[in-house]
Amino acid sequence: MKLVVLGATGGTGLELVRQATEHGHSVTALVRSPDRLKGFRDRIAIKQGDLLNQTDLARVIAGHDAVLSAFGPRVPVSKADAHLLQQFALVLTGAMAHTGVRRVVIESVAFLFKNAILPPAYLLGRLLFPRTVADASAMEEIFARSDLDWTMVRPPELTNKPYTGKYRVGDGHLPVFGLKIGRADVADYMIRATENHSSIRKIVGVCN
Repeated sequence: MKLVVLGATGGTGLELVRQATEHGHSVTALVRSPDRLKGFRDRIAIKQGDLLNQTDLARVIAGHDAVLSAFGPRVPVSKADAHLLQQFALVLTGAMAHTGVRRVVIESVAFLFKNAILPPAYLLGRLLFPRTVADASAMEEIFARSDLDWTMVRPPELTNKPYTGKYRVGDGHLPVFGLKIGRADVADYMIRATENHSSIRKIVGVCN
């Protein structure tokens, strides 16, 4: 498949790029700083641009099969980035509608699971990361209103532990005691979700 990776220089994004190439996919990354991907320069197409610019996004997405996004604000979230995910969702859905590319897999946050009890994800999110919860919720609503074939992947606390391939998946919920997951395993699920159609227009919880 011809894949576009957004947020490719972050922890999950780098894993998406690495694993997608290992799966034999053709990868294009849209980034502001191409030097951070110099280790992949011979294996992927690197395009420089602004992920909040619809024209830049449409130019890169056109002709591809799917988009995988690990884009998000740096933590702690500053006031300037309080609506970053919402802005991103608006320009990405617009760019995808313009180009006719429909499949998109988005990394979101487990804090949006209101029905999670162990852990109480939504309560913790509202108490500790209210800006993240509000912004991610607005982002998801924009995709839900679109006609795109989206999948929302909601991981709990992300770690840099190596790939295991041993993680739990909850359709519409966070598995019990879903406290952490490695970025490499999140990337693995996102790529596999892109390769099949079983999770289209679904919200999925993933954890180790």
